[in-house]
Amino acid sequence: MVTNITDEVERSVWYGWGDPSRARPLSPSALTFLRRTLKLAGIDAVHHPVELTDVRLAPSSLEREVLAELRGALGAENVSTEAPDRILHSGGKSTPDLLRRRSGDALNAPDVVVFPGSAEEVRNILEISARRRLAVVPFGGGTSVVGGVEPERGPLAGALALDLRRLDKMLHLDALNRTATFEAGIRGPAIEAALEAHGYTLGHFPQSHQQATLGGYIATRSAGQASTGYGRSDELVKSVHLETPAGPLNAGSTAPGSAAGPRMLDVVVGSEGTLGVITKATVKISPVPERKAYGAWAFPSFAAGAEALRRLEHDGARGDMPHVCRLSDEDETASTFKLGGWKTSALARYLAVRGQKSPALGLFVWEGAADEVAERKRRSARILREAGGIPLGPLPATSWEHGRFSGPYLRDELLTRGVYVETLETAASWTMVEETYRNVRRAILTALQANDGGAYVQSHISHVYPDGVSLYFTFLAGLEEDGLAQNERVKAAASRAIVNAGATITHHHAVGMDHSPYLQAEIGDLGVSILRSIKNTLDPDGIMNPGKLIPEYKEERQ
Repeated sequence: MVTNITDEVERSVWYGWGDPSRARPLSPSALTFLRRTLKLAGIDAVHHPVELTDVRLAPSSLEREVLAELRGALGAENVSTEAPDRILHSGGKSTPDLLRRRSGDALNAPDVVVFPGSAEEVRNILEISARRRLAVVPFGGGTSVVGGVEPERGPLAGALALDLRRLDKMLHLDALNRTATFEAGIRGPAIEAALEAHGYTLGHFPQSHQQATLGGYIATRSAGQASTGYGRSDELVKSVHLETPAGPLNAGSTAPGSAAGPRMLDVVVGSEGTLGVITKATVKISPVPERKAYGAWAFPSFAAGAEALRRLEHDGARGDMPHVCRLSDEDETASTFKLGGWKTSALARYLAVRGQKSPALGLFVWEGAADEVAERKRRSARILREAGGIPLGPLPATSWEHGRFSGPYLRDELLTRGVYVETLETAASWTMVEETYRNVRRAILTALQANDGGAYVQSHISHVYPDGVSLYFTFLAGLEEDGLAQNERVKAAASRAIVNAGATITHHHAVGMDHSPYLQAEIGDLGVSILRSIKNTLDPDGIMNPGKLIPEYKEERQ
């Protein structure tokens, strides 16, 4: 059985995202925009998912003795073969995951779901699973969009989803060192609530914030929307406790620096559940900012805006970079203006009068001490203005912050209207940003239009580094009869373009199953061999999250 207070909400959205009370229908203007742009005459039709009771589910393949052993280790109330629990753990939140679930296909669901309440119980589950040859899929918020929690079995006897929701506490806060230790199953809002009571924040706000867990942040090397200021998850984590089939591993240190060989912490961060189960972690924390200052700027083009960000990073005073630094390309800006109501329409007309008929919109948030934030914003404004930017005031940035976690709800509504929508991301150096952006965008458009349909591709920069930026693409088209094949075609074309550009196959979505075929191009044959060797040491029976990161079982099928 499912065991916490979010049960009712999660059961009601087994096919989609989050809290259904926060979902909103598409506005008439949005429907008109999509009808014209995507050439979708049938967008007024509504395609509801099947009922939960009609979802197709294979019987659990586990023998009674195995289930009895699991119940003996955790208690019967924390071991479930119930259909709703298995369906909820049959995948993540990628578009293929949602398409399968909405159509009633959960045939790949795990045979059992377990809810351990301690590291010792996790250790017991791993011992049983190794002996019984069960695949173990660590499951936090289930927000993976790259097939990271698919219950792959490979040659094993069955699949077990190990849900960490009971490991949801803050264990310790060290104000002197500005660190905090949490259990891995705690979700983003609970992290912030626990820290805010003491005047601190983790500062990690991915779009999946409401659902995602600390263990998921670390296992996927995630980046939050304010990571330009606070840092990515791999920069925030100090130490991790990992339960592996070979035994417990404490990786990292509370020491401020160490030269004691290669960092074991780097083995765990980004390992995506393929080596073991993260049960707790110590992370860096920051004081809750005294003040936030918001700003929006329009640039004559996406390229001009990217150059403005480079100058802000390279030429600005140290520490002046905004914590949130987001630049939309011309297409994302156009859709924002067209769908934002009369205020954004007026803004578009104002910019046209100023000579920017196809602008790129930049949104910025500076955080920190009250006596510093205004000065940092002022110094940044000088550079942005010199780069051709036109200031638009704080409202666009405050509006974005207000709705920044609503994107996944919009995807659910688009799928209901027969619109295919997906995202992918990468990162490239300053010298390669323009070429990467252009080639990946072209590859997506070409693949989407393969059957002569309409398509729309938009992109934004969401993270800025001294040597480059991330690129995040969102793309839409009419949902084809075989949506899974459509998605595979588009993602493959985009991934090949990313690899050919020399960019990274993933900046913050992780590798999972979707990107694993392209990992070798990024880290080389020897790099893959090193990863395999580490896995063989910590997971000698190959039970941990098969098929992810290192595509072992996929290769055997070919």
